Amino acid sequence: MTTSPKVEHRCATPSASMKHATTKQSEVEEPSKVRKTFGRIPHNCHIFVVPQTHDMVSTLLSPSTPKKAIDIFILGVLIFHISLYFTLPTAFRSPILLVLFLFWRMSYNFGLGYLLRAQSKYGQLVYWAKKYGIFDSSQSPTIYSYIRSDIESKVREEVKTGDYKFDKAPIEYNTWLVFRRVVDLILMCDFVSYVVMALSCAHQPVNEGWYLTLGRWVGGFVLFVFNLWVKLDAHRVVKDYAWYWGDFFFLIDQNLTFDGVYEIAPHPMYSVGYAGYYGISLLAASYTVLGVSLIAHASQFAFLTAVENPHIEKTYNPPISRKKSELHEVRLLDDDIDVSASVFNDHCQPLSERPLIQCLDPRNSIHFSSILLVLYLATITVLTPSTYTYKMVFILHALSWRLWHTIGIGTILIGQSNNKSYVRHFLKFGETREAAWRHWKGVYFVSLSMTHSSFVAAAWKQYQLPHGDDRMVLFRHIVGIMLVALQVWTAFSIHESLGEFGWFYGDFFFDLPSPHLTYSGIYRYFNNPERLIGCAGIWGIVLMASSAPIFLVGLFSHVCALLFLNVVESPHMQKLYGSQIRREAGITKTIRNAIPPPVADQVKMFQGSVDKIVHETTEFIEELLERSRPRLPKAVIGVVRNTQVRFAPARLAIQLLSDNDSVTTKHDAEKYSLDIITAVRRGDSKTLTVPYGEPIHVSWTAPLEHSNKDWIGLYNIADNRSREVTSVTSVGRWIAVCKDQYDTKVADHGIIYSNQPDENEPDRVRGEVVFQKEKLFWKNGVYEFRYHHDRKHSIVAISQPFEICVEKVGLDDEEIRGGTAREIVEKHLLPIVQRCFDEEGLAPVDMEDIFGGSADDACSRRVVYAIREMFGVDLAPSVVKADGNVRRLGWRICNARKVLAPFSLYIDPSTISPPSTPKG
Repeated sequence: MTTSPKVEHRCATPSASMKHATTKQSEVEEPSKVRKTFGRIPHNCHIFVVPQTHDMVSTLLSPSTPKKAIDIFILGVLIFHISLYFTLPTAFRSPILLVLFLFWRMSYNFGLGYLLRAQSKYGQLVYWAKKYGIFDSSQSPTIYSYIRSDIESKVREEVKTGDYKFDKAPIEYNTWLVFRRVVDLILMCDFVSYVVMALSCAHQPVNEGWYLTLGRWVGGFVLFVFNLWVKLDAHRVVKDYAWYWGDFFFLIDQNLTFDGVYEIAPHPMYSVGYAGYYGISLLAASYTVLGVSLIAHASQFAFLTAVENPHIEKTYNPPISRKKSELHEVRLLDDDIDVSASVFNDHCQPLSERPLIQCLDPRNSIHFSSILLVLYLATITVLTPSTYTYKMVFILHALSWRLWHTIGIGTILIGQSNNKSYVRHFLKFGETREAAWRHWKGVYFVSLSMTHSSFVAAAWKQYQLPHGDDRMVLFRHIVGIMLVALQVWTAFSIHESLGEFGWFYGDFFFDLPSPHLTYSGIYRYFNNPERLIGCAGIWGIVLMASSAPIFLVGLFSHVCALLFLNVVESPHMQKLYGSQIRREAGITKTIRNAIPPPVADQVKMFQGSVDKIVHETTEFIEELLERSRPRLPKAVIGVVRNTQVRFAPARLAIQLLSDNDSVTTKHDAEKYSLDIITAVRRGDSKTLTVPYGEPIHVSWTAPLEHSNKDWIGLYNIADNRSREVTSVTSVGRWIAVCKDQYDTKVADHGIIYSNQPDENEPDRVRGEVVFQKEKLFWKNGVYEFRYHHDRKHSIVAISQPFEICVEKVGLDDEEIRGGTAREIVEKHLLPIVQRCFDEEGLAPVDMEDIFGGSADDACSRRVVYAIREMFGVDLAPSVVKADGNVRRLGWRICNARKVLAPFSLYIDPSTISPPSTPKG
């Protein structure tokens, strides 16, 4: 894939807290004064001085640092871990230490992950600090005195100068300092428990050759030292603020640059920063340690995906604000010209174009052809015998596809780059450039699929079950799977950076208004990742197959990939982007700076020799292609003609109910009630109705002495059989009746007022809550509210059932043909789209507002569900983001109704529960 320009001008994933960037913190430097760093609280913009803190190792192990009780406790826990290694019986040592490490690893990834995620979304840790008054001397004097003494001992200089005053510092900052102590305990115990576990599993393999022993120790030592350098350099770059996830609590104004280890790999703390795990596994010569290391590393990536990445997007890449559309005219329904294909999104991809890479759709002809070919190949591979003849046939088959993918595809792209030959062919027969682009994507997709599939099939034929005396078989398979996973990750990263446009070499087909090369994503670290890690899966399969023919095919494939990059991509890149092309990648620059000068000179000489060989080979290939040009087009055209031929989240586990939950409360049940304020009756029906996505206000009454820990939940009426005890979870759709009664701020979201005296009943109180956004059901159905007693699931009141429904909009053929239907569609669609946004500031105000960049997946799914119920048109969520405003969506709906009429008027009854009355 060509390093195509990415029009998306995002900041360079600037999560200092995620260990992503060098933080040149906002500092004020005056003559003869110490520089000060200033922090900012996001919700109130309060500015304060951020005292200098130290890393956990210095805090715990440095004799010059005063030790408090928590420091002594952490050191005692570490000594306890080490003592277990020496005191436990040999038979129980490894299992116990293994369980101990897994406990601390879970504490890290799941414990800290839960706390950080809750802090990011709801400010939960700060909320707990306020609720339990740990910084309030009158509410918790003992805890207050201890925390103050501990914190002030860590920032003594700032206390002396008056820059830090415990009582005046923001509670967010003080909470972060307390959170650091929890992190110190978990991270230090995680590391020490892993080391002692590895030591307990270490052994010298029987009859291991000296060269394997030497290789293990050298490789393990190198990986461990590299891991140590990554950690130290990362801490140098991100400092304590980011190391301890400071931006989950407060922000520091900072300029972000990539430096050191952050130019080597994405998320270096969680990727290459775990190389030491594999180094220790080699030193221990234990598959147990290796397996545990893989599990721990995978859980760290899960932590990154579930906790840190969402916070990065929320903090540093918030949704773009709405803006007016620049397209003031929408094409008529009778206009078949695909003018939208000239409008590009952030990846330079036509808005009307459907992505091929995101998901397989058997109804798509390209996907269907690819699936059919792969299934044929898989069937033949499994059913044919593994004789020498068949093995050679599969080897030749894999070589043929690789040759086609290199020479055939390369020839098409070279011709397209030089004189638009591929597009000219389709223009010759009256088709458009967009048609040529779609056909080309099909050719490339099928070619890429079959190239990889044929190689896997050849490896399958050559694969032999391991022998019992092959001690390296498990190691080969583990490393092979890791290499395949690396290539898969690389492919996804390339597609994420380039989009469909870059993946399919769109800049060979479309002349961009202002060609601009942006090195983002994986290209931040590699000029072209396909040169090395983009072919890692080939060598992973070679390792697992352990076959000489597959090794040769793998070597040939890698060489072909390199030639393709040099012969096809590089000249076009040079012609299109010229001086914008970066000569040195981030990882190359970092390694060059780290190599001593004498070694660097030798490396340059070797690199020059390699470049000379590649250049001479490139010239030979170009000459060969030039001579073969008259014969290739017919074959190419023939191949082109031949190839033309939500899982919904699972319901959470049912909460176990105690016996007390089934007991009716002692209070008078008649004094409890629930009334839906905003529901209305539709026509003569007795059923209450709430429009789709509309906030639902609910009033409640309860006895004067009711429990303040009562709560109200929203449920589908068919989910609970019992009217006395709720047997299913609310999945987050619940609100407490009184504030500050639960250890989560989620419970208080939606409380309007509580415990106000009832004028008619002196022994009763009343309150009101509102269910909206994520606390609603976004599907047609009949629902009810349930009032639960005292944190339990016993029910004291149930509301009248009500229906959430999307009103159907009737459009007749004359309205659609005459063009008046579009105004009707836009009128009904706008309020629905507005309600689907969780943040009102991102929702469109009128038809022209562009919201595509701010519509997340949940919002898009809500919109397409409403469109299907209102107009009988089924759209994909990606269409909502691509169209980006109500006017384009309205045109698309009208056009779909025109094309599908009368079939679009039919809706599958199973998708509607219950049926609602169509608009008359």
